[in-house]
Amino acid sequence: FVYAVVVAPMGHFSGWAGITALSIIMVPIILRTTDDMLRMVPPEFREAAYALGATKFKVIKDVVYRSAITGIVTGVILAVARIGGETAPLLFTSFNNNFFTLDMTQPMASLTVTMYDYAMSPYKYWQELAWAAAIILTVGVLGANILGRIFAHKKFRS
Repeated sequence: FVYAVVVAPMGHFSGWAGITALSIIMVPIILRTTDDMLRMVPPEFREAAYALGATKFKVIKDVVYRSAITGIVTGVILAVARIGGETAPLLFTSFNNNFFTLDMTQPMASLTVTMYDYAMSPYKYWQELAWAAAIILTVGVLGANILGRIFAHKKFRS
C-alpha cells in the first residue's frame, strides 16, 4: 500500500515511506490495546466519580485514563516492539543504504534490513555482525519496555 501511495509517485525509496509503513502497522495494535484497556475500567469507577460531582472530562482524565494508562503504555511498547523487527515493509519503502544519512528523502539504512542482508551472506564475519545486530535490537526493545514501565509508574502512579 505504502509503496503504491508514497514510493511510486515519488519515483524512489525514502525514509518517509518507511516511517509511513511502520506507522500504519502500529496503529491497529495501539488502538486495539487502548480500547481493551479502557473497557476494562470498571463502570463503578465512572459512576462513583459522577456521583461525587465530577464533569465528564474530569471522569475521563482523572479516573478512566489513570486506571488504563499502564495498559495503554503496554500497547504502545508492544507496537514498537512489533515494528522493531519488521524487515519486509522497509525493503519495499525505504530500501536500504550502506551509509548513514539523515536525509529522509533518500533510501535509509535500517538495522533489520542490514541484519537480513548480513545473515544471508556467505561470509562468517558478516553473519556474526547480523547476530550482533539482533542482540542490539533485542536490547533496544527491552530498554524501551523498561523505560516505558518506569515512565508510566512515575508519571501516573505517584
